[in-house]
Amino acid sequence: MVTTERAETRIGRRRDRDRGQTAIEFVGVTPLIILMLIALWQCALFGYTFILAGNAADVAARAGNGSQWRQDAACKQAGRKDLPSAWQGKADFDCGGYEPGLYKAEVRLTVPVLVPGVLDWGPTVTGEAASAKEG
Repeated sequence: MVTTERAETRIGRRRDRDRGQTAIEFVGVTPLIILMLIALWQCALFGYTFILAGNAADVAARAGNGSQWRQDAACKQAGRKDLPSAWQGKADFDCGGYEPGLYKAEVRLTVPVLVPGVLDWGPTVTGEAASAKEG
């Protein structure tokens, strides 16, 4: 009986020593979890900007090619139409590339940092597209 009482006392002391350990570990790991979430969000914004640039270039090239007059204006207007407002302000279009038989469009968008439309000092993504000239 004496040994079981000593063992129970030792286990009880060990439990008291470990009390609060989970809370301390959680507090220590929380900043790492937050940094990981920020990094994942930034990667998602980078990918979304890449998709937007490619789509805007494709739409712009088709619109510029299909327009008989003012191809440049039609290209830029069509490319901006589907962009979310946070990306429209800094969008840069280069329409009407000089390659025989093709109407080319290039779109450059700035990747926002954390919040679209607030901090726009991130890298630039370029989307390129071409449409075959008809007629």
